[in-house]
Amino acid sequence: MIAIIDYGMGNLRSVQKGFERVGFEAAVTRDVEKITSARGVVLPGVGAFHACMENLTRLGLIEPVRQVVRKKPFLGICLGFQLLFSESEEFGKQKGLDLFAGKVVGFHPNHDLKVPHMGWNRIEKKKETPFLEGLSSGDYVYFVHSFHVVPEDPSVVATTTEYGAPFVSSIATENLFACQFHPEKSQELGLRILANFGRFVSSN
Repeated sequence: MIAIIDYGMGNLRSVQKGFERVGFEAAVTRDVEKITSARGVVLPGVGAFHACMENLTRLGLIEPVRQVVRKKPFLGICLGFQLLFSESEEFGKQKGLDLFAGKVVGFHPNHDLKVPHMGWNRIEKKKETPFLEGLSSGDYVYFVHSFHVVPEDPSVVATTTEYGAPFVSSIATENLFACQFHPEKSQELGLRILANFGRFVSSN
């Protein structure tokens, strides 16, 4: 079973429905035992960085998230991707989960660049990972965000996307994939990512 962490923010049901469409059972939960015993874990999220961290802290989910990221198949989506990093500059410096060294910074609007970055945009693959099987550079996925991550370790970068300048749109390790875009809103290619994650969970 795949556990989708419910910490009061995020389009949880649409992520769950996405997994169901590609044939994988996923449950929305904030129960620590269910999260830590699940075969795979998803951290979605929309909204403000500090509010999400406060909710995770209030619900006692900080350490469970840190625990599962280290040893289970893990998928972070949008704000659930940003929270994995050391800090964010949103509304002043905010501490993140610090699972990856790096920071979350804002886009700087100009006459050519609207913020938030919203809509379809292309990915550029930077490394091969089973989570992106069947996707290619130039494929379009769906974004809604005003901030983006700047990892200190370039080896984790799986894709970049151009918006004024290139930014990191996903990272991957052996057991983790985390993306700024929304697979559950990215139609066929997004469902392919969810299916890839589901297969990875089933094989590990």
